[in-house]
Amino acid sequence: MKAFIVLALVAVAAADVSHLVRGPDADAQIVEQTADVFPDQYQYAYKTSNGIAGQESGVLKNAGREDESIAVQGSSSYTAPDGAPISIVYTADENGYQPQGAHLPTPPAPQAIPEYIARSLEYIRTHPPAPESVRRI
Repeated sequence: MKAFIVLALVAVAAADVSHLVRGPDADAQIVEQTADVFPDQYQYAYKTSNGIAGQESGVLKNAGREDESIAVQGSSSYTAPDGAPISIVYTADENGYQPQGAHLPTPPAPQAIPEYIARSLEYIRTHPPAPESVRRI
């Protein structure tokens, strides 16, 4: 029994509790906040004492129709742990979520289709395979 108690005490002493330590942002306060919500539109904005800020607005499009949707635009900003300022601007509508920010990765430029692939595709298009005959058993 004593061994169990000693083992339990060692386990508690060696436990990783780093996630319980409060970071510098834990005591951040909201210093500015606005919000207006209506049946067909909304907007809000906020700022915190540690430099986080955001705003968003949305409007109902095609109300009452089958293609009813909400068009949203907004932005947010904060300082990354390495000190770099991060800012993102976005829209979200029938075309999906579209973020923009200098920190976001960008896809490579489209490459031209190699000539031999284009030739192959053209051949396939102009020489479709013959329909297979169905054999019934």
